[in-house]
Amino acid sequence: MIVCSCNVISDHDIRKAVTSADELPRSPKQVYGCLGCSAECGRCARTIKTIIDEALGPCARNCQAGCQHAHAHGHSSVQVTEDDLQSRFALAAC
Repeated sequence: MIVCSCNVISDHDIRKAVTSADELPRSPKQVYGCLGCSAECGRCARTIKTIIDEALGPCARNCQAGCQHAHAHGHSSVQVTEDDLQSRFALAAC
């Protein structure tokens, strides 16, 4: 299904970006960056965030100990601040 008609991005494209990027995107802005585009009208941002949360499952906010994504970032603890997330998941890393 097309989620972003401005950039012609499907839900499949978003799920692939979320699960296959070296630095897992956690926000619509980061997903756009991974897909090589940027938000136009912004109407799809809420849907993109929902798809990100669904794709990452229980670690949507931050990786939990034992999470399948934790090994990619070397996380061993649950304590992650918003500033940590912003620096770890920079668009340039995608």
